[in-house]
Amino acid sequence: MTAPKLFRILLEVGDIERASAFYAELLGDPGRRVQGGRHYFDCGGTIVGLVNVTPANRVPQPAPQHVYFAVADLDGFFQRAKTLDALSSEKVHGEAAGKIVERPWGERSFYAVDPFGNPLCFVDEKTLFTGR
Repeated sequence: MTAPKLFRILLEVGDIERASAFYAELLGDPGRRVQGGRHYFDCGGTIVGLVNVTPANRVPQPAPQHVYFAVADLDGFFQRAKTLDALSSEKVHGEAAGKIVERPWGERSFYAVDPFGNPLCFVDEKTLFTGR
């Protein structure tokens, strides 16, 4: 039996124009608008989709856990997140989440948050911890 493949994750937003502009700048990719108030970004085989929930009279609910991105240019992503004022102000294991730090599990990363409260983490692809 083949393992399932994660192909899409949706993040709820309240303003698709603002959200797509934010992610286009942060990810360095314009993504693409799709029907139904959605905007998709191809992220290494998984689509990160933004979905505008306000037409259904819903308030966007932030993702319950961080969305983790493996990146080759961690410093570049950090600078874009800083310019967008998106760096997390929290702490992770006693260290500032919004700084590039080598975490206790060996990953070099920083944490951010989008304008709708969705938590994000960017990890240097050379330091990914996969539990093995």
